Amino acid sequence: MNRNLYLFDFDGTITKKDTLFDFLKFSFPESYFINYLMFIPFFVASKLKLIKASLVKEKFISKFLKGKSYVEINRLTQNYFEQNHKDLIYSKADEYIKSLSNYNDKFIVSASIDFWIQPFADYYEMGLICTKAKFDEQGFFTGNFASENCNYEEKKNRIEKEIDLSMYDEIIAFGDTKGDEAMFSLASKANFKYFNN
Repeated sequence: MNRNLYLFDFDGTITKKDTLFDFLKFSFPESYFINYLMFIPFFVASKLKLIKASLVKEKFISKFLKGKSYVEINRLTQNYFEQNHKDLIYSKADEYIKSLSNYNDKFIVSASIDFWIQPFADYYEMGLICTKAKFDEQGFFTGNFASENCNYEEKKNRIEKEIDLSMYDEIIAFGDTKGDEAMFSLASKANFKYFNN
């Protein structure tokens, strides 16, 4: 029996929208739009490659969550998951992931931050490789990332670092953007926008 590794990008691949903005808008409805408007010049600059996109993402998330405790953030992320996951996930993705035998290994590989993806990974009993948030010794979010932004080549680097790929007969990957191409290079089968058609 073949042992397969399944690698899933998260935002736009198994979800219908970008969860970074959705999570913050859901969790901070009163302050979200004013903060978003303030950051529009930085979003534009990052698209034009004048500022690193990962730095803008870090600062935007920090605006809402810096100084909050792990417990408080965990409560927000669990609430977001419970209220939204049924509408967020493509039904085709939900069925596919649930159909995979436990003999095979499955991972979410995402540039999004660990604290709001973890409930999804737990729900589907998946491993999680993603951008990590940095908490201080007292358990408060510093506003910084504890890892590189897990996108493009960093996706491939983290997969190779955290998974023994020699254990698998096949590697099946799912993604929806250029940020997944490096991950696809590891795969024996790459699926582009597989769930959203």
